[in-house]
Amino acid sequence: MSSTASQPGALGGANGGSPDGASPAVPLALDGVAAPERRDIMRWSCGTLNEHWYVAALSRQVTGKKPFASTVMEEPLVLFRGADGGATALRDRCLHRNAALSGGALFDGCIGCPYHGWTYDATGACVVVPSEGPGAAPRVGRRVQHFPTVEQDGLVWVYLGEPPNAAAAPAPYRFPHAGERGWRSYVMLTPFDGDVTDLVENFMDVPHTAFVHAGWFRKAGTGKKAEVTVERTSDAVHVEYFQPDDSIGFSRWLLNPDGKPMTHTDRFYMPNVTRVDYMWGERRGFVISSQITPVGPDRALVYTYIAFRFGVFNPVARALLPAYTRVVIDQDVRIMANQTANLRRFGGRRFHGTAADLIHRAIESLRDHAHGGGRGPAPEPFQTRISLWM
Repeated sequence: MSSTASQPGALGGANGGSPDGASPAVPLALDGVAAPERRDIMRWSCGTLNEHWYVAALSRQVTGKKPFASTVMEEPLVLFRGADGGATALRDRCLHRNAALSGGALFDGCIGCPYHGWTYDATGACVVVPSEGPGAAPRVGRRVQHFPTVEQDGLVWVYLGEPPNAAAAPAPYRFPHAGERGWRSYVMLTPFDGDVTDLVENFMDVPHTAFVHAGWFRKAGTGKKAEVTVERTSDAVHVEYFQPDDSIGFSRWLLNPDGKPMTHTDRFYMPNVTRVDYMWGERRGFVISSQITPVGPDRALVYTYIAFRFGVFNPVARALLPAYTRVVIDQDVRIMANQTANLRRFGGRRFHGTAADLIHRAIESLRDHAHGGGRGPAPEPFQTRISLWM
């Protein structure tokens, strides 16, 4: 937070500003636009983790009729569609008296503040100040911070790093099989307690399924030994499981009527995406992609994209899978709330592990290095094989 904002009277004197009524001095970038604030929020205290794209909304949530409020890394955003129909994201704060723009109105591709009517276009430029009279040109430099956005696969992504760096950032994750012939898909949106690393580990973890998802995935006491390959690259972790006769839930009677062996692979992509594939031969299977948007340090919104292909059984799967996945996701919500509350209660982590936790350690190493700003040697790529019971 800037030094002026933390001092008594920093909002201005009797006129709320400098003696001539102008706004208090704000640091400017080279182009004369207000430089991004370095407030004490997650966005600016997470190393290089902000230098990526994060989902801020579903496409259908962003309209030209009503502003949509979202929070990513403790940065409040307001999203709407500009005059060209494209999605835009601005900081959710009017320049004037700092009211939330998300409580305002949309018109002509612009957003108007609900307090005094200051109006901003889709780039964040202030285009109307009603108190200055009809037709008055707003002063140069009055601009709400605009965030780079990308819209794809029915989602709106925002970039949280320094805006000029967005072009060089890794592209947003593409959800597999989106729009492919023979594949159907749906999206589920779920609030979770937990930081991104803990949630990634939960979504990539197999041993917990016999306990948290007993009867829905696997059953405790019926475990079998499995061979697992684990590979860490510079920005991902890939896991493949080898277990004879492995199956999940109701797969035998609905998902796998031909009795094909199931192949199971898990992937983590920096900084916040997991992909879990279950396939029965080449023609049947489903893929679960989870994009984790950190709302704050231990609170997240998870966008789960489920794509599936079961041939003539696609309509049946479309009718049954959403209810099934909702039950399973809600079971994870409860166990992550349990873990997160206990981590808060004890003030941190004191994890102990086994060979099965090599997957967790591989994920943690990549995220910890990025959280530290990328300083020091990067985690080295490796590939190995472990055994575990599941």
